[in-house]
Amino acid sequence: MGEERARLHARVNGLVQGVGFRYFVLEAAHRLGVSGWVRNLPDRQVEVVAEGERGRLEQLLATLTQGPPGARVREVDSQWLSPRGEFQGFRITH
Repeated sequence: MGEERARLHARVNGLVQGVGFRYFVLEAAHRLGVSGWVRNLPDRQVEVVAEGERGRLEQLLATLTQGPPGARVREVDSQWLSPRGEFQGFRITH
């Protein structure tokens, strides 16, 4: 039996726009096999919603706290929710 599935909702604060953060998240999500989306917010944060196995989402969350070279992550505000199974793949959205 597979690991428990979950939904991660995260907002990343800091210098996270204009540094390739969304593409960094996209690559990490594909590598980890999780689905969902990432987008820039008007308040200069980056928002991520992802679903998959809880362990893989925990790895994604750890990746968000690192960020790509050039980013300076100040804080990641995250929530764990019940999965809805609504995503096909992972994408950058607006």
